This record gives sequence, structure tokens and C-alpha cells, in this order.
Amino acid sequence: MSISCDILVFGGTGDLALHKLLPALYHLHRGGRLHTATRILALARGNHSREAYQALAERRCRAQVARSDFDDATWRSFAERLDYFAMDASQSADFGRLGKRLGDDAERVRVYYLATAPDLFEAIASHLRIAGLAGAKARIVLEKPIGHSLESARAINAAIGAVFDESRVFRIDHYLGKETVQNLMALRFANALFEPVWRAGHIDHVQISVCETLGVENRGAYYDQAGAMRDMIQNHLLQLLCLVAMEAPVRFDAEAVRNEKVKILEALKPICGLDVRDKTVRGQYTAGKIGGQEVPAYYFEKNVDNDSDTETLVAVQAEIDNWRWAGVPFYLRTGKRLARKTSEILIQFKPVPHHLFGNGEANRLLIRLQPEERISLQLMAKNPGKGMHLQPVELDLNLADAFNKQRRWDAYERLLLDVIEGDSTLFMRRDEVEAAWHWIDPIIEGWQQHYQRPRPYAAGSNGPEQLQSLLERHDRAWNE
Repeated sequence: MSISCDILVFGGTGDLALHKLLPALYHLHRGGRLHTATRILALARGNHSREAYQALAERRCRAQVARSDFDDATWRSFAERLDYFAMDASQSADFGRLGKRLGDDAERVRVYYLATAPDLFEAIASHLRIAGLAGAKARIVLEKPIGHSLESARAINAAIGAVFDESRVFRIDHYLGKETVQNLMALRFANALFEPVWRAGHIDHVQISVCETLGVENRGAYYDQAGAMRDMIQNHLLQLLCLVAMEAPVRFDAEAVRNEKVKILEALKPICGLDVRDKTVRGQYTAGKIGGQEVPAYYFEKNVDNDSDTETLVAVQAEIDNWRWAGVPFYLRTGKRLARKTSEILIQFKPVPHHLFGNGEANRLLIRLQPEERISLQLMAKNPGKGMHLQPVELDLNLADAFNKQRRWDAYERLLLDVIEGDSTLFMRRDEVEAAWHWIDPIIEGWQQHYQRPRPYAAGSNGPEQLQSLLERHDRAWNE
């Protein structure tokens, strides 16, 4: 049975709320996943009427939701839940007005989703406490990034923790809500086939890539302060690394799963000082072509410093110093304005010890998160005809086909429902965030100490040549 609650979205007129959160809530409503008494309240500074905000939300949802899933009657019933409240999240007095709007039902579950700039997190939590809105059944959802360094992350976590105990704090990483990411855990821990070979003795290396053709779009001001390391590696890619490398938890619940992820983060070998030259690559896109269209260099993007040395591409050779993974490199790669859009995990197995038939390639497992969700295992098979000539063939699982093409849940649908139900398994715990920053900070400091400026690469290319040499010097290559 679904739980009756109030869902309050701070930053309710922003892109995240209008492009992701409201469409996800619409789908949950359409699927009967929201309690009939659940209310949704968007909060922002703009002076919109309820009707004006609903019209804005409808336009954005129509653009995001598949035409076959959007119908006027369902929208009208969804809009009955949806309201708008004008307020300034930095002003404590406005939270008193908010409290009056919500009413005095202290037993009602309230979900505060902070779709705002991170510098408002501490103030919002404090104002909620002062206004008496952070009761025992209140939950708070924080979007990444949680800080810009270990020190700032600790400060945010301490401020949030002074108002909400850890069980009511949901640090969201939407990658963990993707079906294929969750299938990674099923693949590893529900199939006896892989466990014996999921270790250093059989795996040559692992690649985790999140490549984009888009630039910074309208996020220039934020991105120029963050860069690819803070925006992507610190959260998304390290979370994927944890799921690939973690030991099986004793049970599938929030604490057991997150305990194993923290162990992996703490086992990452430090990369600091001169090591950053050998084990990391920074890049920044210059002018080029994407899909036949000319695009500008990063430093000509809106709200970006013309002399910026912010990286738009990062690659890191990470190593996990534990019994299972000692000696296996994990190559992490992310970048903007690259030749193709893809998010994928490649498990490259070692070759057979003796090539009996004279040729052949090593097996590999490819887990693709986007643009399509699929899992494929490359095996060697005999070519039809005379002689033993081998070629690689794919055992291919397209998840959409496997499940009768039923609509795939968006990551935010799953994660929002988990928040409502109080399930934090797919969310980051405080010590996870801080352990990730503990590994990231020395890399950033190494870049600064040795003045390692980003290497230029043309938009629409596969990145700077140093990106390829990171693997080529070990006789490996990126999966393209």
C-alpha cells in the first residue's frame, strides 16, 4: 500500500524539477503508485499562480513523456495533486509561511527534495528545523554534488545531520536507479556462472565510460566551477565502480549494500603528486562538429570563463588494493562533446592460456546503460566451413525485448518511490560521499601542484591522444 505524503520540490521551476521530477511523478501517478492523498508542492521564487505553474508543468511534461503515455484525463487528475508556493529558500521567515500552508499534521510524511544549488542545502535544512518542519517523519533528498571537496562535503553532511538523522537523508545518484545498473547486481549475485571468474585471476581490466555528445548547455556557470572530475567521476563513475567491485552483501538491504560499497572506496589506491601525470588525463573540447553541426569551443560557451582551464574530459586509471582485485586496473572515462553518446561497463577477461586454434580473442562482458539497455557476452565460435577459424560472437540480452518491450521505468521514478517508502538502499550514505572525496581531492591537488592544464580535443572526436595512450602503453584499447 502506498504511503500518503507531501512531496515538496525546492527549485520547482528549474530544469531538474520540470524535466525529470515531475515527469517521474506523473508516471508514478499514472501507474497508481502514489497514494490518493499525496500532494506535490513546487517551491520557487517566481510569482506564479497555481494555474500558471500547472500550465508550465504540463508543457514540459508533454515534451518529456512519450505521446502514448500522456493523456489529458490522467494529466488533469495528476494536476489536482500539484500546487505552487512562492518563497525564497534563503529566507527563514518564508518557512513560517510554508508551515501554515502545509498545516499542523505532524504525523504526515514529508519529502523535501532539494533540486537547488548545493550552497542552499545547509540553509534549507536549518530553516526547516526552526520552522518545526523537520519532524520524525520528514525526509530530505540531496542532489549531487555534495560539496566540492572533502572539507565542504563534511560541512554539508554535518549541517544536514544536525537536523535529519542519517536514516532520513537520501543522497541521490540517478545512475543507481537505472534498471541496467540494478541488473549488474543481479548478474553478479544471482548467477553462479560469473562468481568464480569475477576476480583478478581471470579479469584483465575493467572500463567504465560515460561519454556525451552534448556540451555544457545552460550549466556553464556551475560546470566551470566543477569540471568533469567533480561532476561525474566523484559520484556516477565511482558508484558504478563500487557495484562492479563490491563483495556480495550478507543481505540485500540499505546498510549491508552500502557497507560493501564503502569498503571498495576505502580500498582505492591513492593517486597523488606526480602519479597524476601517469594515471590521469584531463581534456577540454575545442571547436568542432557534432552530427554535422559546428559547435564552439568550451571557453566560448555561455557563462564560461574565456581563459578557463576546467576539464570537460577526465580519464583515470584506478586500482583497488584488496584480495579480489589486486593488479586489475579500472579505467574510468567521462567527457563532453565526444564522437558518440554511451554509458557502459566493459569487463575484459584474460585470454586463454594457450591458443589451440591459432587465433582468437579474449572474452568480454559489455553492460550498456545507454543509449539502449543491454548486456552482451562475447564468446569465440567456429566459422562455418572447413578448418578451425574462429570469430567472436555475441550472446546478447536486450532488456526491452526480454521483458516484452514494456515501458522501462525512469531512474527518478524508482528512486522517488524508494524515498516515499523510506528505502535508502540505492542512495549514498554519508561515509560513502566522504570516502569518494577523500580519493578525489589528491588528484585535483596534483593537477594544481604540477600545473597540468587540460589537453585540447576537437568536439566530435574520441578525445585527446593522451586518452588513448593511457591504455595503449599497456597494450590495451578503449572500447569504441
